[in-house]
Amino acid sequence: MDPRDGERTLPVVGVAANPVVGQVWRLAEPLCLSEGLELVHIEFQREQGGRTLRLYLDKPGGITLDDCAAVSRQLGDILDATLETQAPYRLEVSSPGLKRPLGRLEDFRRYGGRRVKIRTRQAVEGRKNFTGTLAGVGDVDMGIESNGKETRIAFTDIAKAQLLEPDPD
Repeated sequence: MDPRDGERTLPVVGVAANPVVGQVWRLAEPLCLSEGLELVHIEFQREQGGRTLRLYLDKPGGITLDDCAAVSRQLGDILDATLETQAPYRLEVSSPGLKRPLGRLEDFRRYGGRRVKIRTRQAVEGRKNFTGTLAGVGDVDMGIESNGKETRIAFTDIAKAQLLEPDPD
């Protein structure tokens, strides 16, 4: 799928909840595409050492340290000039790893049938945390199957989602 097609405009997990993530996404994605990389996920959170802005990148065959360094240098300059936050932060750029975050509808479709962990913004059927098999991905929601029961979760209600096991390929 071409990353510039219409599906790319669908919501991204975490963007609505944090305006800094949304702003960084809009700045980082064109840079990543120009470098032949996929912007997988962005986090902006408080950690023990202060705030961290973390980007996860990928590409066919895997991401290299040189890929991460190139994006970090270029994006660091862009963010220094344009990011609208007064809070100091540390920029980290890395691969998504084995427990790859899922952010876009296309990610949920790509990894259908795999085991995932999902946290929602608000309770769905009395719960916020789900672990199971990703099933039945639609245009506005997806299913997670656990213990023979499928729970439907609206894409916009997802706060965080990630794979639980490595890709068998």
